Amino acid sequence: MIITHKFPAKKENRQRELRENGWKKIKEPRGLFTATLLSVPFMILCGVISFLIMNAASPISLSDYGFTGNSISITIPLTFFLWLLVMLIVHELLHLIFVPDFWKSKKTYIGLTFFGGYVYTEEKMSKTRFLFITVAPFVILSIFLPAVLGMLGLLTPMIIFLVLLNAMASSVDMLNFFLIQFQIPGRSVVQSNGTDTYWKETTGV
Repeated sequence: MIITHKFPAKKENRQRELRENGWKKIKEPRGLFTATLLSVPFMILCGVISFLIMNAASPISLSDYGFTGNSISITIPLTFFLWLLVMLIVHELLHLIFVPDFWKSKKTYIGLTFFGGYVYTEEKMSKTRFLFITVAPFVILSIFLPAVLGMLGLLTPMIIFLVLLNAMASSVDMLNFFLIQFQIPGRSVVQSNGTDTYWKETTGV
């Protein structure tokens, strides 16, 4: 595992090598802005799913957030920003820990940039494993965790807000899940080269 502050760039020689060895590139958005724009529907969908799960486990009252009658009063404690940072770190760690042998991998990167944290790996893995790594933070932090906390009566307004933020922040992950799920055959291996994702069908996975 390599710690960095810059997202690994696409390697042209590796791109050529992948194509020469039968790897195929999936169609993906060009640039962060396009990816963010295309992820907006997933942002809404993830937020709605997470909200419905929490509301079913423990009904949410808008008055807990300062919405009373015709007035709105919102107070954000300073501890919120600390927990937001913790959530961002946990989100990325949940991507990381499911990467095969991440602790000794020289092809796996974890970093912090102006746009937030990220985990990136060039390790080859099955499509199923790749998809699981992609959605793990959303499923664990915005579905399972709030469902359990709701049943235990431990969902506070701050936790609910953080869970919703994580759900919406998972929108690019969900866009990637959608692109990979519908462009790559089931029995395939997947690997990345910078922002490009490649796949190769195999009968051995």
